[in-house]
Amino acid sequence: MLIGIPSEVKDDEYRVAITPAGVKELVSAGHRVIIQKDAGRGSALRDEDFVAQGAEIVTSAEDVWSAADLVLKVKEPIASEYASLGARRDQVLFTYLHLAASRPCTDALVAAGNTAIAYETVRLPNNSLPLLTPMSEVAGRMAPLMGAHHLMRAGGGRGTLITGVPGVEAAKVVVLGAGVAGMASATIAVGMHAGVHIFDRNLERLREVDHHFRGAVETVASSQHAIEEAIVDADIVIGAVLVIGAKAPMLVTDDMVATMRPGSVLVDISVDQGGCFESTRPTTHSDPVFRVHDSLFYCVANMPGAVPNTSTHALVNATLPYTLEIARHGWHNAVRADAALAEGVNVTEGHITYEPVADAHDLNYRPLADVLS
Repeated sequence: MLIGIPSEVKDDEYRVAITPAGVKELVSAGHRVIIQKDAGRGSALRDEDFVAQGAEIVTSAEDVWSAADLVLKVKEPIASEYASLGARRDQVLFTYLHLAASRPCTDALVAAGNTAIAYETVRLPNNSLPLLTPMSEVAGRMAPLMGAHHLMRAGGGRGTLITGVPGVEAAKVVVLGAGVAGMASATIAVGMHAGVHIFDRNLERLREVDHHFRGAVETVASSQHAIEEAIVDADIVIGAVLVIGAKAPMLVTDDMVATMRPGSVLVDISVDQGGCFESTRPTTHSDPVFRVHDSLFYCVANMPGAVPNTSTHALVNATLPYTLEIARHGWHNAVRADAALAEGVNVTEGHITYEPVADAHDLNYRPLADVLS
């Protein structure tokens, strides 16, 4: 199979969808790999590093889109790439998609007629998300760091040191969601000596969190009233909720933000799925925050893109086994053999085959099994 990797074009996105080690695995398995020139530069991966492992360097993104049987990306296609999606109707796109939060991208993929497999909806029998987990870990660990930076006066905040000092209390950090990203956020915040409150609707999960942290965090059963009470005196609120493949629920309204301390910071990790704060809108690393009432919102839609070397290696470690499955067997046979990978198929042959995406946009849904049969 011919596997192509174009450069990422989203603002401030420096990751790349393959590493030299990944190229070596694919080439050793008998596949051909083409990579757009300088696609890995933002991740400190040189063209010669890829060539040394058997990749071929091509000049433009169109060289990739027009030739590849399987296109690997990191982020969902943006408007400037939509025309390229229809280059080959038998092409497979394997990337993060977050389609429930993007009607334009959904429409573009349906119109293209190719097959789009989303990293974030590949789901194992235990409900874990193996291809979303590494980036959730990165974003979760970054969230308290970004919150701490913007909490400082120079970052636009109230001028509070997250760690506190002897005689002065540490910052209060509220984490909404006890999944992978929420736990990663809580871990770093606890390590920074902040006072941490973590919310989740699943009481059994909260028992696990309490056991994990040995009582070092306050676990709270999530409800609107409980969140309203907790954020009034919070310094940092981290939104880390996830409904697999669907839009994130809105948990913090603007009226609630109005009650918060001036100069507090809200970090929305859920922004890729539409966000869990009422005024969430995607921002970039070069312009990361905006003000709502007297609080700062940090809503960067590709947080792991700020640490691309770490993120690229973590992502490819997770995606490569699935890439090899698709390349070895073709996507039809690969998803028949692997139910987890089948859940990743969001669009194929002009049909939406992932129900939460169809529901989010009030579009027709067709079960993947019907298409395969």
